[in-house]
Order: sequence, then structure tokens, then C-alpha cells
Amino acid sequence: MLDIKEIRKDPIGLEAKLKNKVPEVTLTPIVELDEKIRSLKTEVEEFKSQKNQISKEIGIKKQKGEDIAKILSEMGSFGDKISKGDQEISQLEETLNNALAILPNTPMDDVPVSPRAEDNVCIKEWGKKPTFSFPFKNHVELNEKLKLFDFVRGAKISGSGWPLYVGFGARLEWALLNYMLDIHRKNGFSQVMTPILVRPETMYGSGQLPKFEQQLFKIKDDDYNLYLIPTAEVPLNGMHLDEILDEEQLPIKMTSYTTCFRREAGAAGSQERGLIRTHQFNKVEMFCLTKPEDSERVYEEMLKSAEEILQGLNIHYRNMLLTTGDMSFAAAKTIDIEVWLPGQNRYYEVSSVSNCTDFQARRSQIRFRQKNEKPQFVHTLNGSGLATSRLMVALLENNQQEDGSVLVPKVLHKYLEEENVCIQPK
Repeated sequence: MLDIKEIRKDPIGLEAKLKNKVPEVTLTPIVELDEKIRSLKTEVEEFKSQKNQISKEIGIKKQKGEDIAKILSEMGSFGDKISKGDQEISQLEETLNNALAILPNTPMDDVPVSPRAEDNVCIKEWGKKPTFSFPFKNHVELNEKLKLFDFVRGAKISGSGWPLYVGFGARLEWALLNYMLDIHRKNGFSQVMTPILVRPETMYGSGQLPKFEQQLFKIKDDDYNLYLIPTAEVPLNGMHLDEILDEEQLPIKMTSYTTCFRREAGAAGSQERGLIRTHQFNKVEMFCLTKPEDSERVYEEMLKSAEEILQGLNIHYRNMLLTTGDMSFAAAKTIDIEVWLPGQNRYYEVSSVSNCTDFQARRSQIRFRQKNEKPQFVHTLNGSGLATSRLMVALLENNQQEDGSVLVPKVLHKYLEEENVCIQPK
């Protein structure tokens, strides 16, 4: 959530920055509502001052034995005005908070200004695209012989978009998850296991509600009102809801594996089949809380930790600095890490590393205290480290052999308790 004080300082300039992200944004109703609330508060405070003054006069008149009936009536009228004013202020403040809740975070100054994802800027490439001396296959075609996933039975269980990992596919998925967690722990991230069902206020704090209500899976009945998480960022942010941290606790660097859920599962067609876009997927997340002056340094640490995973797997990738129009609602800056998928003939994102500045912290009231100073909001940062579904696709398609087998990267061998692992067609 944006700070209303910052909006007051320069509403025109701030609106221009927000329009780079969401063109239809306007701050005029918010500014007018804020001015009305402040004016009404001034008016109510004046009523309270006058009521206090009358109260003093009543005391003096009582001591003198004078008639106070008229002045009591006058004080009662001020009480009614104060009560009515306070009620109106409360209603207007709720309206203002609702309006602020749907404003996106402000893009940082170094973010490319464009509404188009096509204008994202490549800031780094690692490795090279694989070349094949034979007709290569996509992961769905490879799976026809490898038998790593059962999309038909997954659909039988839950419908399309709910993958079923079987046999070596399940083992390979688990190996990837353990490998990634080991990398992040080595790099100073503390592992956390979180619930995957969360309360509405937890979703609100991370910026998922109210804007993305229709994109979430939820459980709502007489006993529960809970949401399935779209990412571990949500519960990790919720851990410190309404807390004031000590300066010495920061930065807090966490990593967590969770199953994640999203309602949209992509359009039909060969490029979106299989594991490319699903309702349920596995992901290792990084999430950090920092002092504002440390957030850029920690951001780079998160990015390097995610990159280390891909370098260990020897998978070609590129880092893309997202434009203002392609960033998420809560992000002030985002770099996507994209891997090359030969079977789709394009790059796909396997990680988004975002600095959300104090946007989520303000919604969640997560602050820290420096010595005896007034508490201030932390900065929150999040990053996929990594999402395994597309990573699995990259692993299979980039390491396929002419006979339909797939070589497994050496870094995963110890997790599979095998050497020179090669997945053979069945």
C-alpha cells in the first residue's frame, strides 16, 4: 500500500509514475477524499475544543450556583456533532483505505517505461542454447516413452491442469526441490515450512487481495474462510504481520518449498500443454525482510542464489529487467530469469525476483525499530528459487538424446542415489 503522506507531497508526479504501470490509475478521488477527511477532522477537533471549554464553564457556574440548563443543552449539541463527525470520518477512512488498497506499487526509477512485455530488457545471458543433430522433441513427446508424468490420470483425479508425477518423474522432482533448498541454505537462507491455506488478511498483506480475488482458489464454508496460496511469499510475509522487529534481526532471509495453486492454466495449444502452465505446481521461494538501505544488496543476493541453481544444472538462461507495464502489482522492480525451452522454441520464466520496497510491509504493518527511534517499515523482497514445472521441462528438453533418453545433470545424482543417471525410454 502506498503512503498517503507521499501522495499528498506530489500527487501529480506520483500519478504519472503509476500510470506507467497501470494507465487508468487516477489519484484525484483519493486526494479529494483525503482532503475531506482532514477537513472533517479539523472540524470535529474544534467541536471537541468547544465542548471542553463549555465543560469548564459548567463547573464555574455550578460553583456560583448559577443555572446551567441552557449551557448543558449547548454541550449536548456539540456531543451530537462530534459523534456524527467521528462516524463519518470512520466511514470515509474505510473508503480511502479501500481505494489505496487497489493502487499498485510505484516503479523504481531504473525500471524501463513501457506497457509492453516485448520491451523487457535483457541484462544478462549465461550459457548457450543447445543445438541438436536430430529432430528434437518437446517434453510431452518425450514423456510418451519416458513415463515420468501421467496427465491423463491427473485429469481423471482433478481435471485438466493438475499434473501427476509418477515413478522416476516423482523422484526427479524431489531431487530438484532438495537441490534448490540446499543451495539457498548454503547462501544464508533459513528454511521454513509454511501452511498452504491462509486467512484473508494474510492474502491482503501480500497484495493478493482484493485485486486478485478471482484468480485464487479458496475454501469458504461455515467453519473456514481460507485461501490456497499462489506462492510461499504469501505465508512468509504473513509470519510477521503486525510485528515490530529489532534492527539486529534484519535482514531475515527465508526459503520455503510449497505446492502452489492458481486458477488460470493457460490457453490450449502445443506451447501450453503438459507442465508449461498448470493449476498446481511446486516451487521453492525466497523471501526477505530488510532495512530500506539494505534491500538492493539483498536483492542481488537473491538473484545470484537463483542463478547458481541454473548454472549448476548447466541450463542456458537470460535475465530480463521487466518494464513498468509487465511488473506485478506489488513490485517496484522485477528481474525475470528465463530458460530456453527447445520444444516451445521460446524462453519461459522460471523465477521472478522482485523488490516490493515497503508496499507489503505497510499493508501488513511489519516494522522495525532502530535504537530509540520511531518504528519504520521494512522492505520485503521475494523471488522464485525456482518453480520446478518449467524447470523440469528445461531439464528434459535441453538434455534429450537422439534415442529419446535424457541425461540427468550431475548435481542431482546424489539426491537420486545413482551415478551417471540417464532416463531411458520404456
